Amino acid sequence: MSNPTYDIERYLNVRSAHGGAFAPDGTLAFLMDTTGTPQVWSLTEPGAWPEQHTFYEERVTFVDWSPERRELAFGMDEGGNERAQLYRLDPDAGVVTEWTGMPEAKHRWGGWSHDGERFAFASNRRDEAVFDVYVQGREETGEEAELVYEGDGWLSVAGWSPDDSRLLVHEAHASFDHDLHVLDVDSGELTTLTPHSAEARFSSPEWGPAGDAVYVCTDHASDTLRLERIALGDEAGADGGVAGDGGGADDATGDRAGDGAGETLGDLTVVADGGDWNVDGVVVDEDTNRVAYSRNVEGYTRITVGEFTAPDRIDEFAEPDLPRCVAGGLSFGPDADRLAITVTGSTVNTNCYVADVKSGEVQRWTYAATAGIPAETFVEPELVHYPTFDGRDIPAFFSTPDDAGERDTPVVVDIHGGPESQRRPSFNAVKQYLLNAGYAVFEPNVRGSSGYGKAYSHLDDVERRMDSVADVEAAVEWLHDHPVVDPDRIVAMGGSYGGFMVLSALTEYPDLWAAGVDIVGIASFVTFLENTGDWRRELREAEYGSLEDDREFLESISPINHVDEIDAPLFVLHGANDPRVPVGEAEQIVEEAGEHVPTRSLIFEDEGHGFSKLENRIEAYRAIEEFLNEHVGDGA
Repeated sequence: MSNPTYDIERYLNVRSAHGGAFAPDGTLAFLMDTTGTPQVWSLTEPGAWPEQHTFYEERVTFVDWSPERRELAFGMDEGGNERAQLYRLDPDAGVVTEWTGMPEAKHRWGGWSHDGERFAFASNRRDEAVFDVYVQGREETGEEAELVYEGDGWLSVAGWSPDDSRLLVHEAHASFDHDLHVLDVDSGELTTLTPHSAEARFSSPEWGPAGDAVYVCTDHASDTLRLERIALGDEAGADGGVAGDGGGADDATGDRAGDGAGETLGDLTVVADGGDWNVDGVVVDEDTNRVAYSRNVEGYTRITVGEFTAPDRIDEFAEPDLPRCVAGGLSFGPDADRLAITVTGSTVNTNCYVADVKSGEVQRWTYAATAGIPAETFVEPELVHYPTFDGRDIPAFFSTPDDAGERDTPVVVDIHGGPESQRRPSFNAVKQYLLNAGYAVFEPNVRGSSGYGKAYSHLDDVERRMDSVADVEAAVEWLHDHPVVDPDRIVAMGGSYGGFMVLSALTEYPDLWAAGVDIVGIASFVTFLENTGDWRRELREAEYGSLEDDREFLESISPINHVDEIDAPLFVLHGANDPRVPVGEAEQIVEEAGEHVPTRSLIFEDEGHGFSKLENRIEAYRAIEEFLNEHVGDGA
């Protein structure tokens, strides 16, 4: 018996809850998109009716409880422009105070001080191309924020030291090259903790139990990320306790601070080695010495919880009893006896779970609705590996409809963005719709993807860019041999950098494709780098090549310069406010391709890099549904 069918609007009404954070009294705040965009909600116990606290049309980007008061910090941008502003919410009175009020600038939350009197953030309000560090009192607004350090690159703040005298500052020079610094709040003195010459990541940093160390996920001496401890010397100082929740930036850039000739890393000790897989996140509780970290194992998450019995040794508790999933957003509750976790899976829509730290017992706290679609109809993918042109095996997730017959199933090859990203088995409403409508979905992690070690992630750098497109061609050849696949009905679809991959696949291998869907994608690397946000240019040049040194090569691989090769119908979607991939990329490919192949475009005036508003998502994916049905559906 086949499953009932549901239209795309039903699937796009599947809701999600994420980003859970505990208040001192045990209330859990989180973001949920019940109203169409993520807003702030809270719960006092699992499964209770949640209370909504914000009521905006725009998306809320994070929420964080004060450590001392019943008040919350949250962020919100406008129209997807990624220029987030910071706000304070009194959830009992329902009063919101705008802290920043500078809509032309980006603001990156850096956490509350331990007494709840101040907060820190990074912002490019002084110079759009760089980020400075600010400290602001909870009662202060606008220009009352104190600039405590002028940066010259992409900085973010990763938390206050236990005595609130120092800030941990993360600096990203490229996606896979970071530094950590300690900033003295009073003097403005910045001390670099991680001077290095070879590229290395230092992500998810956390202050150590006595304020005399930092725990961080790093690959400075390994192919994959390990959890390591950086001992701080007398210059950085030490104090009592352990800092709270910190974070890092993995999409940033800037000039390296304190990286001089002959400088080397200090005393680092391996605490947890993930082997072939990344340790990709860590959180430490300052009062109890408890710690939790996550590993990314072939796309699935494994979480370890325990307690420091020595600076570099963890006594492990029971592993949280989670479904097979992708999990993150780890956050300890009061007394660190509970751990909030955001959980998502191919057959499990995104929700907030809470684990008992010692026993590993897990309770689901939020019940974001599945729009009346039975969860048992959702399809779990198969993890596969296929050979490519140079003998490597490329990992991918392949999902097929329950009623797939021999040689009659159309396939959507869905290519992730980044490129330093990874397709993981998280819940995807659009994928589940496609499966319900009779399409198979193939999600490759081509070379250049993260999650498989830094050597793999660099296989597509600059002059090797088109090798990743060849991996897509190899995926289609593998699909041709699969017994359920109709080789004449294969579609390329992708967003952001994945949109570039779609356009390149259509121009490089035009005979393979029945159609292409490009969402906020890059048509020309030259015009993209010329017009992207000033704060992003150096980061992207580190990955793709520079306008100054590599312009000829960038022109040679830009799909716009090979548009005459496209032989399949093309649908291009974009947001007019996109600060990353400006809308001109969509406009030029539509104009050029439309001269010789059926081409459709859809531009949203109130969206940016992707579609955050429910009504826009419904319009976008309903249009994609119509496009696919016209060109590769059963009636095509």
